Amino acid sequence: MSPGTSKVIAGITTSVDGYITGPDDGPEHGLGIGGERLHNWVMGGPWTYDGEHAFAMSAEDREFYDEFVAGIGSGLCGRGMYDASGAWGGTNPFGGTLHVVTHRTEDAPDPSTGFRFVDGFEQALALAREAAGEQDVAIAGGADMIRQGLAGGHVDVLEISTAPLILGKGKRLFEGFEHDIDLEKVTVHSSQWATHTTYAVKR
Repeated sequence: MSPGTSKVIAGITTSVDGYITGPDDGPEHGLGIGGERLHNWVMGGPWTYDGEHAFAMSAEDREFYDEFVAGIGSGLCGRGMYDASGAWGGTNPFGGTLHVVTHRTEDAPDPSTGFRFVDGFEQALALAREAAGEQDVAIAGGADMIRQGLAGGHVDVLEISTAPLILGKGKRLFEGFEHDIDLEKVTVHSSQWATHTTYAVKR
Protein backbone atom coordinates (compact mmCIF):
# COMPACT_ATOMS: atom_id res chain seq x y z
CA MET A 1 0.00 0.00 0.00
CA SER A 2 1.43 3.38 -0.96
CA PRO A 3 1.69 6.26 1.54
CA GLY A 4 -1.49 8.22 2.08
CA THR A 5 -3.83 5.41 1.03
CA SER A 6 -4.66 4.05 4.47
CA LYS A 7 -8.32 4.24 5.47
CA VAL A 8 -10.36 4.77 8.62
CA ILE A 9 -12.91 1.97 8.85
CA ALA A 10 -15.82 2.10 11.31
CA GLY A 11 -17.62 -1.16 11.98
CA ILE A 12 -20.43 -2.22 14.30
CA THR A 13 -23.34 -4.66 14.60
CA THR A 14 -26.95 -3.49 14.93
CA SER A 15 -30.40 -4.99 15.16
CA VAL A 16 -32.86 -4.39 12.32
CA ASP A 17 -34.29 -1.49 14.34
CA GLY A 18 -30.87 0.09 14.83
CA TYR A 19 -29.83 -0.93 18.35
CA ILE A 20 -26.23 -1.85 19.12
CA THR A 21 -27.10 -3.20 22.59
CA GLY A 22 -30.13 -4.35 24.44
CA PRO A 23 -31.09 -2.64 27.73
CA ASP A 24 -28.86 -2.68 30.82
CA ASP A 25 -25.55 -3.25 29.07
CA GLY A 26 -22.50 -3.39 31.32
CA PRO A 27 -19.64 -5.61 32.46
CA GLU A 28 -21.94 -8.55 33.22
CA HIS A 29 -24.00 -8.19 30.04
CA GLY A 30 -21.75 -6.50 27.52
CA LEU A 31 -24.40 -6.28 24.80
CA GLY A 32 -27.30 -5.75 27.20
CA ILE A 33 -30.14 -8.06 28.12
CA GLY A 34 -31.01 -10.00 24.98
CA GLY A 35 -28.35 -8.15 23.03
CA GLU A 36 -25.99 -11.11 22.91
CA ARG A 37 -28.01 -12.27 19.88
CA LEU A 38 -26.40 -9.40 17.96
CA HIS A 39 -23.16 -11.36 18.01
CA ASN A 40 -24.47 -14.78 17.07
CA TRP A 41 -22.54 -14.26 13.84
CA VAL A 42 -19.30 -13.81 15.81
CA MET A 43 -19.87 -16.91 17.90
CA GLY A 44 -21.25 -19.07 15.11
CA GLY A 45 -24.70 -19.37 16.68
CA PRO A 46 -26.63 -18.73 19.91
CA TRP A 47 -24.52 -18.27 23.02
CA THR A 48 -24.89 -16.95 26.58
CA TYR A 49 -22.86 -14.65 28.81
CA ASP A 50 -22.40 -17.51 31.26
CA GLY A 51 -21.23 -20.10 28.74
CA GLU A 52 -18.09 -20.68 26.77
CA HIS A 53 -17.52 -18.09 24.05
CA ALA A 54 -16.12 -20.02 21.11
CA PHE A 55 -15.36 -17.93 18.03
CA ALA A 56 -16.65 -20.41 15.47
CA MET A 57 -17.90 -18.19 12.65
CA SER A 58 -19.72 -19.63 9.68
CA ALA A 59 -17.81 -19.70 6.40
CA GLU A 60 -19.82 -16.71 5.15
CA ASP A 61 -19.19 -14.64 8.27
CA ARG A 62 -15.52 -15.62 8.33
CA GLU A 63 -15.08 -14.51 4.72
CA PHE A 64 -16.49 -11.09 5.60
CA TYR A 65 -14.49 -10.79 8.82
CA ASP A 66 -11.17 -11.75 7.27
CA GLU A 67 -11.64 -9.16 4.53
CA PHE A 68 -12.65 -6.56 7.10
CA VAL A 69 -9.60 -6.94 9.35
CA ALA A 70 -7.01 -7.79 6.70
CA GLY A 71 -5.47 -4.32 6.44
CA ILE A 72 -6.04 -3.00 9.96
CA GLY A 73 -2.94 -1.86 11.83
CA SER A 74 -4.45 -0.13 14.86
CA GLY A 75 -7.80 0.95 16.29
CA LEU A 76 -9.80 2.84 18.87
CA CYS A 77 -12.87 2.19 20.96
CA GLY A 78 -14.78 3.77 23.81
CA ARG A 79 -14.30 3.02 27.48
CA GLY A 80 -17.81 1.60 27.65
CA MET A 81 -16.95 -1.08 25.11
CA TYR A 82 -13.66 -1.83 26.86
CA ASP A 83 -15.38 -2.27 30.23
CA ALA A 84 -18.36 -4.17 28.83
CA SER A 85 -16.04 -6.68 27.17
CA GLY A 86 -14.20 -7.26 30.42
CA ALA A 87 -11.12 -5.81 28.69
CA TRP A 88 -11.17 -8.92 26.51
CA GLY A 89 -9.66 -10.90 29.36
CA GLY A 90 -6.84 -8.38 29.82
CA THR A 91 -5.18 -8.68 26.40
CA ASN A 92 -6.03 -6.90 23.17
CA PRO A 93 -7.29 -9.60 20.74
CA PHE A 94 -7.12 -7.35 17.68
CA GLY A 95 -4.28 -6.34 15.40
CA GLY A 96 -2.06 -3.47 16.57
CA THR A 97 -2.61 -1.23 19.58
CA LEU A 98 -6.21 -0.53 20.62
CA HIS A 99 -6.61 3.04 21.85
CA VAL A 100 -9.34 3.33 24.47
CA VAL A 101 -10.99 6.75 24.69
CA THR A 102 -11.60 7.59 28.35
CA HIS A 103 -11.40 10.48 30.79
CA ARG A 104 -10.27 7.97 33.43
CA THR A 105 -6.72 7.32 32.32
CA GLU A 106 -5.32 6.78 35.82
CA ASP A 107 -6.21 3.07 35.76
CA ALA A 108 -4.65 2.37 32.37
CA PRO A 109 -3.30 -1.17 31.97
CA ASP A 110 0.30 -1.97 31.16
CA PRO A 111 1.10 -1.19 27.49
CA SER A 112 2.16 -4.81 27.02
CA THR A 113 -1.56 -5.72 27.06
CA GLY A 114 -1.98 -3.95 23.71
CA PHE A 115 -4.26 -1.25 25.15
CA ARG A 116 -3.52 2.47 25.42
CA PHE A 117 -5.84 4.82 27.33
CA VAL A 118 -6.28 8.24 25.71
CA ASP A 119 -8.28 11.24 26.93
CA GLY A 120 -10.17 12.33 23.81
CA PHE A 121 -11.36 11.01 20.45
CA GLU A 122 -9.23 13.22 18.21
CA GLN A 123 -6.03 12.40 20.07
CA ALA A 124 -6.85 8.69 20.05
CA LEU A 125 -7.47 8.77 16.30
CA ALA A 126 -4.20 10.62 15.67
CA LEU A 127 -2.26 8.09 17.76
CA ALA A 128 -4.01 5.18 16.03
CA ARG A 129 -3.11 6.62 12.62
CA GLU A 130 0.51 6.96 13.72
CA ALA A 131 0.58 3.42 15.09
CA ALA A 132 -1.04 1.98 11.96
CA GLY A 133 1.42 3.59 9.58
CA GLU A 134 0.33 2.69 6.06
CA GLN A 135 -2.27 0.22 7.33
CA ASP A 136 -5.90 1.00 8.10
CA VAL A 137 -7.40 2.27 11.36
CA ALA A 138 -10.53 0.70 12.82
CA ILE A 139 -13.09 2.60 14.87
CA ALA A 140 -15.07 0.14 16.97
CA GLY A 141 -17.91 0.75 19.42
CA GLY A 142 -19.62 2.19 21.06
CA ALA A 143 -22.04 4.17 19.02
CA ASP A 144 -20.58 7.47 20.20
CA MET A 145 -17.20 6.59 18.67
CA ILE A 146 -18.83 5.84 15.31
CA ARG A 147 -20.87 9.04 15.43
CA GLN A 148 -17.84 11.17 16.30
CA GLY A 149 -15.85 9.65 13.48
CA LEU A 150 -18.60 10.28 10.94
CA ALA A 151 -19.43 13.77 12.23
CA GLY A 152 -15.76 14.77 12.04
CA GLY A 153 -15.40 13.55 8.47
CA HIS A 154 -12.79 10.98 9.47
CA VAL A 155 -14.48 7.78 8.31
CA ASP A 156 -13.72 6.42 4.84
CA VAL A 157 -15.55 3.11 5.15
CA LEU A 158 -18.62 2.26 7.26
CA GLU A 159 -19.43 -1.39 7.85
CA ILE A 160 -22.76 -2.28 9.45
CA SER A 161 -23.55 -5.87 10.31
CA THR A 162 -27.32 -6.22 10.72
CA ALA A 163 -28.50 -9.09 12.89
CA PRO A 164 -31.94 -10.54 12.10
CA LEU A 165 -33.70 -9.38 15.24
CA ILE A 166 -35.69 -6.46 16.61
CA LEU A 167 -34.60 -5.39 20.11
CA GLY A 168 -37.08 -2.56 20.71
CA LYS A 169 -34.87 -0.83 23.26
CA GLY A 170 -31.28 -0.35 24.28
CA LYS A 171 -28.68 1.95 22.71
CA ARG A 172 -29.22 3.12 19.13
CA LEU A 173 -26.36 3.61 16.71
CA PHE A 174 -27.55 6.97 15.35
CA GLU A 175 -29.41 8.35 18.35
CA GLY A 176 -29.30 12.17 18.09
CA PHE A 177 -27.14 12.13 14.94
CA GLU A 178 -28.07 15.10 12.73
CA HIS A 179 -25.49 14.97 9.92
CA ASP A 180 -26.45 14.34 6.30
CA ILE A 181 -24.02 11.82 4.78
CA ASP A 182 -24.20 9.93 1.49
CA LEU A 183 -22.96 6.35 1.37
CA GLU A 184 -22.07 4.11 -1.54
CA LYS A 185 -22.67 0.39 -1.13
CA VAL A 186 -19.47 -1.54 -1.84
CA THR A 187 -20.04 -5.14 -0.74
CA VAL A 188 -22.67 -7.29 0.95
CA HIS A 189 -21.96 -10.57 2.72
CA SER A 190 -24.88 -12.58 4.08
CA SER A 191 -25.17 -15.51 6.45
CA GLN A 192 -27.82 -17.08 8.64
CA TRP A 193 -26.79 -14.75 11.45
CA ALA A 194 -26.15 -11.35 9.84
CA THR A 195 -26.02 -9.24 6.71
CA HIS A 196 -22.72 -7.37 6.52
CA THR A 197 -22.95 -4.26 4.35
CA THR A 198 -19.84 -2.23 3.60
CA TYR A 199 -20.27 1.38 2.48
CA ALA A 200 -17.83 3.95 1.17
CA VAL A 201 -18.46 7.31 2.85
CA LYS A 202 -18.86 9.85 0.06
CA ARG A 203 -17.23 13.27 0.47
